[in-house]
Amino acid sequence: MIDVHCHILPALDDGALDLEDSVAMAAQAVEDGIDVVCATPHIRPDHLVRVEELPSRVAALQMELRRRGLDLQISPGAEIAQATAAGLGDTELRRLSLGGGGWVLVEPAPGPLGDDLLALVDGMPARGVHAIIAHPERHAASDLEERLRELTRRGALIQWTADFVARAAAGDLVLQSASAGLVHLLGSDAHSSRAGRPLRLAAGIANLRQVCSPAQVQWIVQDAPRAILDGAESLSPPW
Repeated sequence: MIDVHCHILPALDDGALDLEDSVAMAAQAVEDGIDVVCATPHIRPDHLVRVEELPSRVAALQMELRRRGLDLQISPGAEIAQATAAGLGDTELRRLSLGGGGWVLVEPAPGPLGDDLLALVDGMPARGVHAIIAHPERHAASDLEERLRELTRRGALIQWTADFVARAAAGDLVLQSASAGLVHLLGSDAHSSRAGRPLRLAAGIANLRQVCSPAQVQWIVQDAPRAILDGAESLSPPW
């Protein structure tokens, strides 16, 4: 399994507090059956993340995990705030994409998903990248399903938080969205081993099986994340 959204890099944004926290998160991931974790620190004004340092930070964590015998791959990436993404240059935007393959994890502006997000998604292919919309459950509004459908029509993928999915009951927002074909990816959005969401996907995947076909679950869990890291030029849900 591939976790496409995780704040595992130590002492950087509001994620892992230190190296030991990062290592504990990695151990949690391995226990859950996760093979790859995309390190996605926040790129936004309230976090002073130096983009040029990210490759060395990923490499340092990877080296430490290998030293400790943890079989987990750390892939580079970022969670880029909507307003920040609009202002980045094309080269920098691609450099911050998941695995460098051109799929950018976008953190929507607070509140309902707006027209400016649609405009950002529309403009991305001309910049050589495509959008993944992070945690739509935080942007619930009366028109959420309509907005997610429109984002999908414009080429974006929708990533929900695995712990939110795991806690959902029949008829809840995310399971209704999954039935409607609007769940494309899961991410842990884990920030620490010591508190908050766990670095786990399996429980969320198990809950998706209630409403999704085996082929749909395989695409969400395996096919789409691997294609993203492999740099697929386009990617649409096969339903």
